[in-house]
Amino acid sequence: MSKHSRLEVLTAMKKIGLIPVFYHNDFEVVKNIVTACADGGAKCVEFTNRGDRAINTFTKLAEYRDAERKDIILGVGSICDAPTAAMYISAGADFVVGPCFDEDTAKMCNCRKIPYSPGCGTVTEIQRAHTLGVEIVKIFPGETIGGPDFVKAVKGPCPWTEIMPTGGVSPTKESLTEWFKAGIVCAGMGSKLITKELIAAKDWSGISKKVKETIEMISQIRGAK
Repeated sequence: MSKHSRLEVLTAMKKIGLIPVFYHNDFEVVKNIVTACADGGAKCVEFTNRGDRAINTFTKLAEYRDAERKDIILGVGSICDAPTAAMYISAGADFVVGPCFDEDTAKMCNCRKIPYSPGCGTVTEIQRAHTLGVEIVKIFPGETIGGPDFVKAVKGPCPWTEIMPTGGVSPTKESLTEWFKAGIVCAGMGSKLITKELIAAKDWSGISKKVKETIEMISQIRGAK
């Protein structure tokens, strides 16, 4: 089961402003990536359900979190249906993220008091997600849907909407400024943050450094509002 309450998770997501997103089939690599992200300040991490038997790797990761790094808030991404979400929640997921909006998943997560961030592409989807207990909606793919301009357009008539884009956000001052000035509460970031080069070199300190620098930029941008 989850180790962090719904309120703890949502508060951390908004406070930190960054959710590293990744997948790898080697548990040792995954453990090192998660630890590096947490050491860099990104305590909320999203492991995506993308490979064969990914649940086995996630289960080991949750066991590692429970035994050695209780500070880590462990989420699962690429979830498209309620049975898969339930499987990961039973394995220890603290939050669930999806590329699409699935009502059954929303209801199940809401009943279990697990934060669910579904991928939405229209105001109608966002509003429906709100009615089913979603606090932070994901827009995906963020850049393709309309980027920061889409965020501004949504928050005009619906200022209560809290948005997390994934896809199209880079760990640069220019990109982060554009997104956060538009009104997002946090950003999901994958291969542009946790690069193939850093993983191949097993440069875990390099990942920590990049994560820390990104969080510092987000803090500076927010402070300049």
